[in-house]
Amino acid sequence: MRDGEVRQVLRERLNAIYGAEPTTIIVEELGLRCGAVRADLAVVNGRLKGYEIKSERDTLTRLARQCEVYSKVFDTVTIVVAERHLHGAVDVVPEWWGIDIAGSHNNCTGVDLVRFREEKINCGVEPLELVRLLWRDELLSILGQFSQPSGLANKPRRFLWQTLADVVPLHTLKELVRDRLKSRKFWRSGVVQRRYDERCQPFSMSSDSQYLRVHPRTRRYIYRPS
Repeated sequence: MRDGEVRQVLRERLNAIYGAEPTTIIVEELGLRCGAVRADLAVVNGRLKGYEIKSERDTLTRLARQCEVYSKVFDTVTIVVAERHLHGAVDVVPEWWGIDIAGSHNNCTGVDLVRFREEKINCGVEPLELVRLLWRDELLSILGQFSQPSGLANKPRRFLWQTLADVVPLHTLKELVRDRLKSRKFWRSGVVQRRYDERCQPFSMSSDSQYLRVHPRTRRYIYRPS
């Protein structure tokens, strides 16, 4: 059971749940901390939901690091694990993370997902980590709405991140970030992502990754290496 097989099943499930919602997008390989960590899939609607996959061929070596970052950004997180990783994942992930088991259950020939633990709401989202999802122009646009001083365009991103995190309440910040993610035009067509793009786009770290919109009605976005 490979990552791609599990990813396809998870993607189909999410598309079945959210595909008809015009205010929801599903994004693959959503980069956090400017691409230092990547969520396998993310759902953006009234919440920011993250999904991590650990297939039979994966290890849990990076899971603790991923937990640290995911838990500062997402409202909910679900990890999808092969059965051999279940006990290891339970020992590492926070109690509010959901857990699904990927395997062949009930004599199924393909991969199916079985719920082991329901996800809960994360109370530990950190404003400074959340705003790092935003591009420079998005940061400046939002700061302009809150009557911040002129001259910010020449400031480094870390200054803009900190300023925005300081002046906007977290509940408002969550809504603003979700709205910006859903309105990005660069996610509506194929685009090559450079690793150190000045806008710090939250995509893959890979310099040869490409994002394509694959269904005009359900607004599902996928990652394909070129």
